[in-house]
Amino acid sequence: MDLELAGKVALVTGASSGIGRATSIRLAAEGVKVMLVSRNEARLAEVVQSIRQAGGEAEASAGDVRDEAFLERPVQAALGAFGRLDVLVNAAGHIASGTVENTSLQEWDRMMEINVRAVFRLMQLAVPHLLQTRGAIVNVSSVTGTRSFPGVLAYCVAKAAVDQLTRCAALELAPQGVRVNAVNPGVVVTELHRRGGMDDAKYAAFLEHSKTTHPMGRVGRPEEIADLIAFLVSPRAGWVTGTTNNIDGGRALTCAR
Repeated sequence: MDLELAGKVALVTGASSGIGRATSIRLAAEGVKVMLVSRNEARLAEVVQSIRQAGGEAEASAGDVRDEAFLERPVQAALGAFGRLDVLVNAAGHIASGTVENTSLQEWDRMMEINVRAVFRLMQLAVPHLLQTRGAIVNVSSVTGTRSFPGVLAYCVAKAAVDQLTRCAALELAPQGVRVNAVNPGVVVTELHRRGGMDDAKYAAFLEHSKTTHPMGRVGRPEEIADLIAFLVSPRAGWVTGTTNNIDGGRALTCAR
């Protein structure tokens, strides 16, 4: 256990699967008390149970991050259950295919609501409490925030917005002791793409192809991203703020292919 993190309190969105789930479990293993947020109440309960069985502390708040009225609930629930807030991890996300020619305004709005607006609003709600603990925020962005890729236009724009939001907030909050960073994964084995419309066959083919587009020859695991997030919220990263951290097997180094 990392004693530097023991006793701290984190709120993690997208906690029922993928990077959010792995981050919740990793932080809990370090002694962090975790408030888990997701739409999937049943799966949230499974993650809570897993953390508790391992000796950790966790609670859950189920709801849609697009619902502004809901977003206040997990923040207040974390304060009510654990008495403080030290860490915010915005890991909830949405992806969908689309070009400048065929992306509907409805899909554009959905992309921005989940990937940008909810991140911004949760940061606003959390900051007053993070100021008290000199806490940290990590936003889960993407390699698409730093590089352009064809066929996922709205997603690229949304993640670029998250990166700039991270930098601007970091600049504003640094004098008050709150750090804000982002992680920018390449392709990671999660449910994101399947929820975005890929069936099992297409997803398997996508993962196989991704071995050739990532210079290290493989895709990532959620636990690898969680390791980086755990470092960024720890005192060991106490002089790190405003960064967008590629964790992508070299994907950002390559041209589109």
